[in-house]
Amino acid sequence: MTTVAMKHPLRRLLVHYGRIAVSIAIVIAIFALIIPKFADYGSVLNTVGKLTVLQVIAVLGAMICSMVTCWWQMQAALPGLTLVQAAVTNQTGTTISNIVPGGGMISLGLVTRIFRSWGFSRSDIGLEISTSGIWNTFMKLGLPIAALALLSMTGRATASQVIPALVGLLILIGIVLVFALALWKKHFARGVGIALGSCSSGVRKLFKKPPVTTWGDRAVRFRKDTIRLIQKRWLALTASTILSHLALFTVLLMSLRFIGVMPSQVTGAQVLAVFAFARLLSAAPITPGGVGVVELALIGGLYAAGRHHAGASLPVFRAQIAAAVLLFRTLTYGLQIPLGGFTYIIWHRNKSWRKEPAQIRLAQPHSNVAREEISDPVAAPRAAASGG
Repeated sequence: MTTVAMKHPLRRLLVHYGRIAVSIAIVIAIFALIIPKFADYGSVLNTVGKLTVLQVIAVLGAMICSMVTCWWQMQAALPGLTLVQAAVTNQTGTTISNIVPGGGMISLGLVTRIFRSWGFSRSDIGLEISTSGIWNTFMKLGLPIAALALLSMTGRATASQVIPALVGLLILIGIVLVFALALWKKHFARGVGIALGSCSSGVRKLFKKPPVTTWGDRAVRFRKDTIRLIQKRWLALTASTILSHLALFTVLLMSLRFIGVMPSQVTGAQVLAVFAFARLLSAAPITPGGVGVVELALIGGLYAAGRHHAGASLPVFRAQIAAAVLLFRTLTYGLQIPLGGFTYIIWHRNKSWRKEPAQIRLAQPHSNVAREEISDPVAAPRAAASGG
């Protein structure tokens, strides 16, 4: 039995390090082999070096606005969260996702731990993560459709852009229908929860873990809490989600225009289409934060969109495309890593924000925490003992 028990941890360890090795190999291949063949890094650096101080300040300002809109979205999905707390949580979680292969789950665990240290209940945290995730998915699938509509107006839509948009439209319709039915009918929500629980149990069985049996009831509670949140915050949640994606797109568009890629070469609608496709790719956990994969998708897509309008200066156009994309990714990916390390230190050292759930309940008497503790005969004495 000892030998059998040892096999599973060893298998998980091999899978984990195998994923890391594959991610590193992909990143090295893209940055060391593929991108230099498209445009050498010397010409890219020379192109970036031509930016003026005002242009650098402007694109940095756009990057900061992009981050702030993400914090607004988090606030919209979690009542009681301050802007500074949202900044700390978002940047810390983003850094983990950007540096660790498969870091999404690790980031999720750390974000949950941070929220819990500030007194938010597990149900409120789960609702924030789920709702913002669903809204972001809606936006990622909707962007290609919006880009296709704009391209159709300008007459520059191509088959390579139409197909991803149609696929995104079909997926979006399916997700919206499932989400709407789950909110409309309690029994449908329970069915979705049971189905997801069965899938999770199948995965857990591979690792000799017990099956989950409560996801149906949890889905019903999630439905009730989601309806309550959407009724009060749908406008703020929708507006902040749209702003966060458009602000990120603005950083890319400004990078292109400041570098020298003109609208006559690549239109704003074409940039949006390529950006939307890259956003879909970033959801796949191929590399941490999509590093390498996103750069390649943006460079290839923008070059394909503008190569026929670049004129005789194709090598210059290539350098400009590569320079703009690498500038965009440096601002929206590279700079996020040290910033997230700084916000983690803030959370770790700042004890004044630490709260017990009972303190959140007193500030928000109608929150999920209050409902949890009223319905939980164990939680009530625990809240009273903590000073609630």
